[in-house]
Amino acid sequence: MAPPAAPDPHEPANIARRFGAPHAATVPRTETVRVTAPDLERRAAMERTRGRLKAASFGFSLLFFAILVKVTLATVILPQAPSRPEPSMARLFEPTQARLASVGQRAPRAMITDRNGQRLAVSLPTVAVYANPKEMIDAAETVRRLKMVLPGLDAAQIQARLVAADKQFVYLARQVSPEEQREINALGIPGIYFEHTARRRYPLGNTASQVLGGVDVDGHGVAGVEMRFEDRLTKDPTPLRLSIDVRVQAIVHDELTKAMVDFRAIGGTGIVMDVRTGEIIAMVSLPDYNANLVGLATQEQRFNRAVTGMYEPGSTYKLQTASMALDAGVAQIWHEFDASHPLSIGRYTISDFEGGKKRWLYLPEVLAYSSNIGAARVALTVGAERQRTWLRNMGMFERTGVELPEAGRPLVQSAAAWKEVVTMTVAFGHGISVSPLHVVRGTAAIANGGILVRPTLLAQEPGVFPSDATRIMQQSTSDLMRRLMRLIVTDGFGSLAEVPGYYPGGKTGTAEKKVAGARGYSKSGVNVTAFTSVFPMNAPRYAVYMMLDEPKANASTQGYRTAGRVVAPAAGKVIARVGPMLGLMPEIANAAQINAQLAIPLQPARPANGARTPPVYVAPKPAPPPGHPLGPAIAGKPSGPVVAGKPGKPSASSATTPAAPRFGGQPTGPVPTATQPPRAPVAPTMRDLRHEATVKIHVLSARHEGASLAAR
Repeated sequence: MAPPAAPDPHEPANIARRFGAPHAATVPRTETVRVTAPDLERRAAMERTRGRLKAASFGFSLLFFAILVKVTLATVILPQAPSRPEPSMARLFEPTQARLASVGQRAPRAMITDRNGQRLAVSLPTVAVYANPKEMIDAAETVRRLKMVLPGLDAAQIQARLVAADKQFVYLARQVSPEEQREINALGIPGIYFEHTARRRYPLGNTASQVLGGVDVDGHGVAGVEMRFEDRLTKDPTPLRLSIDVRVQAIVHDELTKAMVDFRAIGGTGIVMDVRTGEIIAMVSLPDYNANLVGLATQEQRFNRAVTGMYEPGSTYKLQTASMALDAGVAQIWHEFDASHPLSIGRYTISDFEGGKKRWLYLPEVLAYSSNIGAARVALTVGAERQRTWLRNMGMFERTGVELPEAGRPLVQSAAAWKEVVTMTVAFGHGISVSPLHVVRGTAAIANGGILVRPTLLAQEPGVFPSDATRIMQQSTSDLMRRLMRLIVTDGFGSLAEVPGYYPGGKTGTAEKKVAGARGYSKSGVNVTAFTSVFPMNAPRYAVYMMLDEPKANASTQGYRTAGRVVAPAAGKVIARVGPMLGLMPEIANAAQINAQLAIPLQPARPANGARTPPVYVAPKPAPPPGHPLGPAIAGKPSGPVVAGKPGKPSASSATTPAAPRFGGQPTGPVPTATQPPRAPVAPTMRDLRHEATVKIHVLSARHEGASLAAR
């Protein structure tokens, strides 16, 4: 069989031929196709669409690749917490609940600063971790994985809460750091969410910790300023500016700590206050605590002795006794009071420190030598009713009004129990308990011209009496008392508080402590020592108060633990250190002139027409009812005089010196202008309480029945 013929290279490949037929037998075939214009347009459109699809596919490929890279970085290589768009700074601090709801978080708690802008409390951003158990697959596995990031997590407790029925919200952890948030987010656990919160921090630790208070785990104030200004701090983001000066606060804390260590006291408090504005520049109570660890603080550390502690003020109250006697006109500085022997009344005996001077004392000597007997006799010339009215007007029966929830109410005898023995013992600060801030407020009113101001922890306009200030004594009485307070430092028991160039004046006070739950005082000799002062006395600006609770004597005090030995030196050191910080430089050049202006003799000369002793106090009797046959004449009948010389016996001058008016009116006895200037006019914008009658008061307790028999 012959092989097939080879193909002709010149033969077109598309010419059909029968298999096995020779080239010559082939028959060429052609096909004619007609393409219309619409077909051409349709084919062109398809080609364009194909090109566009290729371009779109390429673009989507790039986009998916970019997303893949981003996801890989965010979840594997560089995991980060999810973020939401932040509003502008102006909008962030808009104090509107609608705006806060729109971003899903609470307003940041406002900052607290001192008077100079130093930060005392700030809020740092944190997050809280919570879960929806309904969205979880395995609660046990979730807790196990979370504990790798949060080692302190209570696994058993959290797991029990997650498996509880009908729970859709469970807190897992609070105040989680941003790093911990990122690690938890990287776990990819379903049902885990984050809530933006804030953590309250106190940069200065223990500084003013009892004043600031603290917040709970939810960021709500639980004590101090944080609690008092809860609404203000949560609704107004602007910083809350306090009157506290952290520099002065640190100095008071330092000197008080040194005094506590030196005299082994169990506690103490120190206060610096502007006598004109009532601004509290420093308030220290020891022991204290770190405000960042308020939950770990003991009850003793949280206790603010300055406003919560109620103590018998001791001899610091003798300033009140002298002021009310001088302002009422029933006593003059040349009047003498019998302190030659102890004063007995009923089962009580009132004596002086180490027996006292054992002689009659002029009024300046009663203060300078801190005579309990003399103060008791001064109070007898004033009388119980006027004494109660004076102390009530001085704010000693109510809270001070300072912006602290812990501020307490004084413990005061009832009007029915305010008998003669109470009148005498309260004169030297026993039988009544007030806070240290009460004493500071009263001392400031005596020195600032007779104006009672409300203590405040908020910064005020400098050097201006507040609108609610009240005149409670004559300007002339205040001027005279400033000289007597200065005398106590220059010639009395407060001499260790002297600071050259600052001319401080003040009063020591040592009071025995009552036994908790008992009716008497401690038999072990424990006491509270205090020194209340104002400087400079020629132009009063600041009150300084220092107190130690249960101090012990040491070699430097020669065995004494009285206020003049243990706290007066600390007050002097505070004055010397804070004076320049407060803009007061020591006035040395004019020392002789200033000392001459403040000088007052211990034994002032009696004018020719001046009585040696105060007038007899006659207790007023109630007016007879309408229609009584005796008419009003019975009201003026004496019910038994009590005089300064000795209770129940009239003094030599009682027949010639008339009694003073009941509520501090113009004195009826002789008042020489050289020692007692005319009454200053009352400021028209201030309420004058000096002539108001006795009103009903609310009494919390009358547990102080006993009187201190120890001299101070």
